[in-house]
Amino acid sequence: MKKMKNILALVALIAMFSMVMVACNTDTNTTEATTTEATEAGSEEAGSEEAGTGLTGPISVVSREDGSGTRSAFVEIVDVMKDKINITVQTAIIQNGTDAVMTTVGNTPDAIGYISLGSLNDTVKAVKIEGVEATDQNIIDGKYPITRPFNIATKGEPSELAQYFIDFIMSKEGQEIAGDGYIAVDSGAAAFEVKDGLTGNIQVGGSTSVAPMVEKMAEKFTELTGVTVDIQATGSSAGMTGAIDGVLDIGMASRELSDEEKAKLTPIVIAQDGIAVIVNNENPMEDLTLEQVQKIYLGELLNWEDIK
Repeated sequence: MKKMKNILALVALIAMFSMVMVACNTDTNTTEATTTEATEAGSEEAGSEEAGTGLTGPISVVSREDGSGTRSAFVEIVDVMKDKINITVQTAIIQNGTDAVMTTVGNTPDAIGYISLGSLNDTVKAVKIEGVEATDQNIIDGKYPITRPFNIATKGEPSELAQYFIDFIMSKEGQEIAGDGYIAVDSGAAAFEVKDGLTGNIQVGGSTSVAPMVEKMAEKFTELTGVTVDIQATGSSAGMTGAIDGVLDIGMASRELSDEEKAKLTPIVIAQDGIAVIVNNENPMEDLTLEQVQKIYLGELLNWEDIK
């Protein structure tokens, strides 16, 4: 009997030892699995952070053609100049017109360009400059650094019809149109007065940035007066030359007039505009300094990963 009790005690001891070993193995496996999962999760998180730091590879620089008021204003404000000459990097893709710049940047993941703020749409993304978003209010408040005037200009005393259209542009109705996407210069302007007996056609030409706004003004002006306005979007310099040569009644420029142009023309600021620096919508870049934009356009910053 005593022998049987000893055998039973031994069996119970072995069973207990086995349970302890199973428990230890389970804890060890659980710990190892937890450690492995944590390590893998940490690696994935680190990889995700690294992948989200931005683009790598060359920056495709997009700029405007010679004679563009947007380009003239941009290179002057950002200081892409030497001895008053534009020195944009020679590898830049040159596009004629705002729409062409947006199309190129919108279709090119590594591209950067610049356009009139009033023309910005959701096909591209505007980056902040010095931490400041390109908005009308920030321009009004003097916070956004890349801004320029929208000018019209005439040679000598404008014709009666040309002055009629200028009166509309600077009227309450005209400035309301200017304020739809741009910044009106006279929010307290008087209402436009329609005159009887004036008919004919007015020739206007110049900046591709100013043209869309003036086209809307012309449409409303014609509706009210019956006087037609022909608008040619040929670039700011061509607009000033056309006005000087008498080919145009009114020239348009999306920049300050040069001293030579001012000596021959009378400019009028009709609105204010910002120049938005744009990138592809897939580009994670959100903010650039003026110095970084300058170095990109000078060809001193060549790759996206060089932007710190």
